[in-house]
Amino acid sequence: MDAMVAGKGPITSGRPTITGKPIMDQLSVPKKSKGQHWLNDNDALEAICNSADLKDGEQVFEIGPGTGELTARLLEHGARVIALEYDPELIPILRNNFKTIGIDKLELLEGDIRTYNFTDISKTDYKIVANIPYYLTANLMRRLTDDIVDKPSIVVLLVQKEVAERIAAKPGAMSVIAVAAQFYYEVSLGRVVKAELFTPPPKVDSQILVMNHRSKPLFTDVNIDLFFRIVKAGFSQRRKTLLNTLSSGLRIPRDETTTLLEQVNIDSQIRAQSLSLDNWFDLYRNIALKLSK
Repeated sequence: MDAMVAGKGPITSGRPTITGKPIMDQLSVPKKSKGQHWLNDNDALEAICNSADLKDGEQVFEIGPGTGELTARLLEHGARVIALEYDPELIPILRNNFKTIGIDKLELLEGDIRTYNFTDISKTDYKIVANIPYYLTANLMRRLTDDIVDKPSIVVLLVQKEVAERIAAKPGAMSVIAVAAQFYYEVSLGRVVKAELFTPPPKVDSQILVMNHRSKPLFTDVNIDLFFRIVKAGFSQRRKTLLNTLSSGLRIPRDETTTLLEQVNIDSQIRAQSLSLDNWFDLYRNIALKLSK
């Protein structure tokens, strides 16, 4: 695609972007209440797009286009973009700046991702690519794992570095959000984006989080509600052992809980963050078998 999308010059490695400046000139200071931090680095924006492995004509759902920097790059990569913006002040400015782009390539919507209905977009294959405000991460992750039935093929998010690491964690540092994300997606980490590359700079660095939806379920014949009921029980009191958390959370006597853990070779004295997804599945099958009797 032509590199002059929306009046933007060719990408120059290591130089700040220029697309956002006309928009920023029309706005007041980025709104702290909306978690607005504009990304001003070409290399970082390209890394986000490259992580999404975009193909010509693919549908991309962008959350919070902001100044349109990432939007322009997505269009350059051949994507058809549906961009959902929460700030009503940005909508007319974005529409004006992208007025030469037809609706077949870019659709700008006003709305809140926390209540957005994914039904229409999920009728076709789609990807989610976004530089999201930090405060939205937990809610969005819940939607990507719990709410959306027809999940995106790839999710690429620029989030707080610590949060990205938590979602991609290995046994020893697991959490409910890590188990949920890795249950549905193959999770990996991309480029670290330094705080000074944003306007205004946030207090911490960001990192690209890449989640590829599993083409086949990680485990078969799983009662999802029961599986995550067990996981949440295990993590309900992080400083307590699995014996304590599962026994109290599932209301199973301690001696029976000990037996259930021993049967799948899990030490009852370790904590939930030490378990792998395979451990959780083994435990789930054992508990499900007990409950079915």
